[in-house]
Amino acid sequence: MSSLFNNFFNRVSEVTGISTLSELSKILQVNRSAVTQARKKGTVPDKWLLTLFKAYGLNPEWLESGKAPRMLKPPFGEVSGYHHVPKVEARLCAGGGSFEVGSTIEGYYAFDKEWLKRRGAADRMVLMDVFGNSMTPEIKDGDAVLIDQSQSDIIAGAIYAVGVDETIMVKRIEKHPGKLVLLSDNREYAPIFLNAEETESIRIIGKVLWICRELR
Repeated sequence: MSSLFNNFFNRVSEVTGISTLSELSKILQVNRSAVTQARKKGTVPDKWLLTLFKAYGLNPEWLESGKAPRMLKPPFGEVSGYHHVPKVEARLCAGGGSFEVGSTIEGYYAFDKEWLKRRGAADRMVLMDVFGNSMTPEIKDGDAVLIDQSQSDIIAGAIYAVGVDETIMVKRIEKHPGKLVLLSDNREYAPIFLNAEETESIRIIGKVLWICRELR
C-alpha cells in the first residue's frame, strides 16, 4: 500500500476496528475492486472522506493527514450492520482510584450490531480508557474497555466499572455477608472491603464486556 492509503486505512481501522480491505469496502459502500484500485494508485477519493464524515463524524483532514482533530461532530448516520459506541474522556483507574470522571465524548467506535446485541444493551454501552496496573494481567495500563451500563447486578468474579463518591475504578466484585469486596487481579494490591454502610456510596457503573489493547 502507498503511504497515503496505508495511513488512511490505519486511521479508519483505529475507529471502526476493521482489519481487511473487504471490510473497508463495506463501510464505504463501494465495490472491493474500487478499494483495490485506490490502493494501487495511492489515492483516497474525496467521496470516501465525505462518507466517513457522515457516518462517523470523522474529520476528513484527520483521515488524510492525522494532524487535525479526529472528530468534527458525532455521527448522524449509521453504516448498515454497525452501531456506534461513544468513547468518553473519563478514565478508569486500575489502582487507587481516578478523579477524572468527565463524560465528554471524544469519539465514536463502530461495533457489529449483532455482536453487541448478544452481549447486552448496545445503546447503554460506552468505551473508557484504563490506567494503572492493579488489574494486570487481565487488563493492562492503557487498555480500553467496553462497559455495558445496563448490567449493574453483581455476578461474583465479574469485572465492573465502579464509582465510589467521585472516584471511579475497575475491579472484580464479590458479595460477602454484610459487605462488598473489590478485588484486583494484581496481588500486590490488597482487596478493598466495604461494609453495608459504605456500600450505599457505591455506584456500579456497568459490567466490563470487552478489552482492547494497542500493541506497543
